[in-house]
Amino acid sequence: MSKRKPPAKRGPFRRVLLKLSGEALAESGQAGVSGKVLKKLAETIAQVADSGTQIAVVVGGGNIWRYRDHDDLPIERASSDQMGMLATVMNAVALSNAIEHIGGTCRVQSAIAMPTVAESYIRRRAIRHLEKGRVVIFAGGIGTPYFTTDTAAAMRALEINADVLIKGSTVDGVYDRDPAKHSDAVRYDEISYTDVLADDLGVMDGAAISLCRENALPIIVFDVFEAGSLTKVASGQPLGTIVTA
Repeated sequence: MSKRKPPAKRGPFRRVLLKLSGEALAESGQAGVSGKVLKKLAETIAQVADSGTQIAVVVGGGNIWRYRDHDDLPIERASSDQMGMLATVMNAVALSNAIEHIGGTCRVQSAIAMPTVAESYIRRRAIRHLEKGRVVIFAGGIGTPYFTTDTAAAMRALEINADVLIKGSTVDGVYDRDPAKHSDAVRYDEISYTDVLADDLGVMDGAAISLCRENALPIIVFDVFEAGSLTKVASGQPLGTIVTA
């Protein structure tokens, strides 16, 4: 089912930004980081880099810390968000090591200064790493509370001049309702930013969608755990759902 015509043009893309939730690094329903899942994601990301497509990654921290899971604790929201940013750094370091373990080259850049752990985020340096074929993982969100890693992904994608923001999900696209709860849910091949916001489809948070809309940055939502899916998306094959103007 499509919400606009003609179909939006897809890749092959020169440079992409992959958004992963922190939960994507864990086994389903579990917390922490799964070695099995981490290895699979690392192999998938390295394959894209080896194909010649420049790839950056923003990873969340929800598998370690998330405010809404702990809002009953005596921790104010700003401090809780800072804890979440630190969780993204832990995930980024884990993913970076997994990529390098299989022979890839990777750099972690953090929005929170921690020079003994990661490079500080510098836009031009990140672009240079990408041009040299390195995977770049952006950690620490944008370094400010109250902004999600969805928003960080949109911002970093725009800052590095990515051709597309691709969201790795556990479902194969955007549906009109939760496919896990509704067997008659319909998947969109394409949908507009406006319809995503109006129908509250939960693709990404509203700030991220609005930022992409204002800057005409397409979003592709796909199942990152489907074999070869990330490589297919990066090469322009019509996989998942594309969100455009």
